[in-house]
Amino acid sequence: HAINAETRRGDIIGIVGTPGKSKRGELSVFVKEMLVLSPCLHMPPSSKVGFKDQETRYRQRYLDLMINAKSRDTFITRSRIIQFMRSFLDNREFIEVETPMMNMIAGGATAKPFITHHNDLHMDLFMRVAPELYLKMLVVGGMDRVYEVGRQFRNEGIDMTHNPEFTTLEFYQAYADYHDLMDMTEQMMSELVVKVTGGHKIKYHANGFDQEPVEIDFTPPFKRISMLDGLKEFGIDVPLPLESDATREYLIAETKKRGIEVTPPHTTARLLDELVAEYLESKCMNPTFICDHPQIMSPLAKYHRSKPGMTERFELFVNCRELCNAYTELNDPIVQRQLFAGQADAKAQGDDEAQLIDEGFCTALEYGLPPTAGWGMGVDRLTMLLTDQINIKEVLLFPAMKPEDHQAGGGKTADVEKKLEGASLNA
Repeated sequence: HAINAETRRGDIIGIVGTPGKSKRGELSVFVKEMLVLSPCLHMPPSSKVGFKDQETRYRQRYLDLMINAKSRDTFITRSRIIQFMRSFLDNREFIEVETPMMNMIAGGATAKPFITHHNDLHMDLFMRVAPELYLKMLVVGGMDRVYEVGRQFRNEGIDMTHNPEFTTLEFYQAYADYHDLMDMTEQMMSELVVKVTGGHKIKYHANGFDQEPVEIDFTPPFKRISMLDGLKEFGIDVPLPLESDATREYLIAETKKRGIEVTPPHTTARLLDELVAEYLESKCMNPTFICDHPQIMSPLAKYHRSKPGMTERFELFVNCRELCNAYTELNDPIVQRQLFAGQADAKAQGDDEAQLIDEGFCTALEYGLPPTAGWGMGVDRLTMLLTDQINIKEVLLFPAMKPEDHQAGGGKTADVEKKLEGASLNA
């Protein structure tokens, strides 16, 4: 009784006793000995009152998991999603691999990278924005089917669907093309949704929890839209070739006429991307493939076998957001080098998301990349869909947060180094 009187809510206890039933018939343990294994020095929230403050839930996720069963279920579902995708690929003789997270060149995707510094090598390195180039090098080496589940890092905004670090699944299959991967994506996604939710149709609060949910149907086959053909349906007949100044001027005029704001630089690729977002992506509530992107938007994709200036690429959109990106891989080292050069020119014009020339990757291509198709998907956004969450922070155990003390120096390198020095001295 003395020990029982001293225990508080949150204490972890160990007991020795006899199982039985109480006077009310409840399954119980009649305690003979009790020991406090780990005391709780803070009063945790009560499960009856709840723990609902969003900011505190994200900063103290352990309390969120302790009190809110829905949060625990969300992360259990996330684990099941990853397990299913791994199993799906393992059953098709794919090999899981790991590739570097720090690179001398930030390649594999058009995104702004984080920069870190290697003291021993006296050089800056980029945190990877995608594992694509390394995975294709493995295919060159004879590993015909490879995949990686891992973290990517992009120095971009934080909002309801973006976090600076996030998880992706990427896989590459030799002797396949983007048609094969569209069929494979339909099968994977439809089977996954049935496995996790019990059926092909899900309810998702796309417009917030104060509005009625929308129904999203993952029953295959998914709708397919060729990009420029889709724009034609809205009166946008993009002139060819896309590399010409006339095409760029046409797109500038179209975006101005339609009241679409495009952030500089006004490259043809960026202008097209805004028009596609406005007129095609915004209509893709159910799973939809937007296919056949222009070469100027896809420097790593193979040219289309029947549509000049286009590539064999598709993106899967669900709930009007990109969920998956895939294409038949470009395996011509000469053309690849030329397209990288075009990206470097775009970077020189001020596009800090454009890619630089990766000579190591180009050299690997010169040894021969077999016909290959590659595929990438964001695990976080997929989890959001299947757990009915509208904020990406709800599916990340420890999401990026602003510092609580806003006068802590803004995260500058000098301050970080001082803290590291202090930690070393204290150790």
